[in-house]
Amino acid sequence: MRALLSADIEIEERRMFGTRAFLDDGRILLGARPGGVLLVRVDDENGAALVTRAGVARAVMGSRTMGSGWLDVSPEAIEDDSELMFWLDVARESTGSATDTSGSD
Repeated sequence: MRALLSADIEIEERRMFGTRAFLDDGRILLGARPGGVLLVRVDDENGAALVTRAGVARAVMGSRTMGSGWLDVSPEAIEDDSELMFWLDVARESTGSATDTSGSD
C-alpha cells in the first residue's frame, strides 16, 4: 500500500491510533491496520451502502464499534491495486479531496 500511495505527493503517512494512517491535507483517508486490514474513512451515507460488500465491516477500535463513517476492509476484499485505488477514491470523495486516481481521462 505504501508503495502505491507514495507516488501521490499529496499523501502524508503518519502513525496514529496504532495504525499507519495516510492523510490528505490533514484528513485521514486510509489506515493500515494489523493483519492487513484497511481502515477507510467514508461519509455516513456511503458507509451504510459499502458495509454490505463482502469483507467490509464497521471499524472497531478497542471495544468500541466506530460510526458508519469508518470501515474495516479485510485483506481478502482487496485482491489487487485496483481494489486499493477504489477505496482510496471512496475515501477522497468522502473527505472532499477527490482526485481521479483511475488513470483514465
